[in-house]
Amino acid sequence: MLEQAKRVLKIEAEAISKMADRLNSNFDEAVNLILNCQGRTIITGMGKSGLIGKKISATLASTGTPSLFLHPAEGSHGDLGMVARGDVAIVLSNSGETEEVIKLLPVLRRMSIKIISLVGNMDSTLAMHSDVALDVSVSEEACPLGLAPTASTTVVLAMGDALAMVVLNRRGFRREDFAIFHPGGTLGKRLILTVGDLIHSDVEMPKVEKQLPMKDVLLEISAKRLGMTTVVDENECFIGVITDGDLRRGFERWGNDFLSLSAGEVASPKPKTITKDSLAAEAMAIMEKHEITSLIAVGADGKAEGVLHLHDLLKAGIV
Repeated sequence: MLEQAKRVLKIEAEAISKMADRLNSNFDEAVNLILNCQGRTIITGMGKSGLIGKKISATLASTGTPSLFLHPAEGSHGDLGMVARGDVAIVLSNSGETEEVIKLLPVLRRMSIKIISLVGNMDSTLAMHSDVALDVSVSEEACPLGLAPTASTTVVLAMGDALAMVVLNRRGFRREDFAIFHPGGTLGKRLILTVGDLIHSDVEMPKVEKQLPMKDVLLEISAKRLGMTTVVDENECFIGVITDGDLRRGFERWGNDFLSLSAGEVASPKPKTITKDSLAAEAMAIMEKHEITSLIAVGADGKAEGVLHLHDLLKAGIV
């Protein structure tokens, strides 16, 4: 079984490698047609090619190229209404003679839509009626019967990825742009959420003045329920923090006399801080490195602007 599996993988890997060696100026033309498209990139294909086409369309759409998949059979029964002048069509067919696909060509031509074909037969009807034809032929399928589309669908998928990634690069598409199209996923959150989006600020931020006695500090920590409080001086500048751990250690060291101390005497100076515009993922990395559960967002004026707790990152899906 392992030998059979290795054979499949080697055949498909070799098919991709051979296709890469065949790349020529047609690929550049296809990229330019997509880049210069004033509408959307329409992907169409029948059967297994259609399934691969859906993935290519999704990849294009998520990397800055408006795209949709058109089922060729449904297209002949009204769905061609989704296509508009100014669009570009990428048509997939291994044989280049798929009936449902060929029927679309005259309509696409009447609409002056440029056609890019990913085709396994460069002498086929589809290739001959395309503005640009990309050769995705394979010498053999990985199927031992030579019937099930295997290597042929793999090379089409790889060619689609190549087109999408080159177009992405030519557009100057950035990580931030990618996040816009993935706001609900963990990746999107890591790319777009900032500390300022998650911090407890204003009245939610625990804050005491340095001269406040510890008995009152206890009340502030308990009321804000973050397990800590910021400590500020007479100018509202941030000077340190007092955590639940500081309270336990304080009682162990001073006993009941601990409550008579001031916040400034107990505060841990120079704790880890961050800025509001830093990425939440960056804050997570700092917390993990230093094994802490909260960070203070401090502004350029030295004043505390909010507190970010580990639980806030958990709720946001950053962790």
